[in-house]
Amino acid sequence: MSDSVFGQEKRYSFEKGLMGSPFKLVVYAANDSIAELAAAKAFGRVEELNEIMSDYRDGSEINRLSAQSGSGKWVPVSKDLFEILDISLSVSKKTKGAFDVTLGPVVQMWRHATRKGIFPAQEEIAAAMQKTGYSKMKLNRKASSVLLTQKGMRLDIGGLGKGFAAEEAIKEVKKLGITSAMMDAGGKIVLTNPPPGTDGWNINISNGSDSLKALKLSNISLATSGPTYRYMEYNGVRYSHIVDPVTGIGLLFHVRTTAICPNGTISDALATAFSVAGIEKTKKMVRKFPGTTVWLVERKGDRVAEWNTIKQ
Repeated sequence: MSDSVFGQEKRYSFEKGLMGSPFKLVVYAANDSIAELAAAKAFGRVEELNEIMSDYRDGSEINRLSAQSGSGKWVPVSKDLFEILDISLSVSKKTKGAFDVTLGPVVQMWRHATRKGIFPAQEEIAAAMQKTGYSKMKLNRKASSVLLTQKGMRLDIGGLGKGFAAEEAIKEVKKLGITSAMMDAGGKIVLTNPPPGTDGWNINISNGSDSLKALKLSNISLATSGPTYRYMEYNGVRYSHIVDPVTGIGLLFHVRTTAICPNGTISDALATAFSVAGIEKTKKMVRKFPGTTVWLVERKGDRVAEWNTIKQ
């Protein structure tokens, strides 16, 4: 290992399409074989999690769990699924439901609506909303099991799954003794120590229009959420892919949110929750998440407001 002590570590970059997004891994390693092993382990871990958490796969563990909703049964689940649902529930409680993994029925409804270009009827939205609510998901830590109290519930961890996967991938890399690494899971980024000889990873974040911030960050995570690419337009109105858990309709006023936190799963969830909550509520909410900074931009009509606590 003496080579690496003298700054002989090389930069390696790997990319793979996973969970519907490009996953990019950068590591500083002593040689090709360690770097390639790190990539294989990291991407392998993401694929393993996707088997568990994908709501697109009929046989995934999360879909099998959803299928048991309303049966009155406590369903034992894997350590990974329990952990992500446990984190989800904690964030839901702290954000008063601005983040909610039980929104699956509403997300599904909007997916179909977007494909067909039809805005769902009010009755259809109401019917889907009746099957949601984080208080209807009960967890038993001792037995690592889950009870979904109402029939027709469907869990969707799209709001924090990539952050969790990036966090888990970095754990695999660290096991190999690699101390400088970055995983970018479609804009959900987990960083370890700075690249050798530098004082941080160079990360650019945007407010969704013309303003950019160049940051030097290390041993932290960040996630950016915005309707730039994913939205539905109907009768000239643009609805974000992020659904408001109160109305069951895509956000109208949101532009861009970046959350920087000690943990990748939390930063991913908070980028969604803060988008839903908006600036005023986020100012109160953020206190419940120590070490979190945020850049939130919202547009209502012609008025753009922003709130930024991220230091350059």
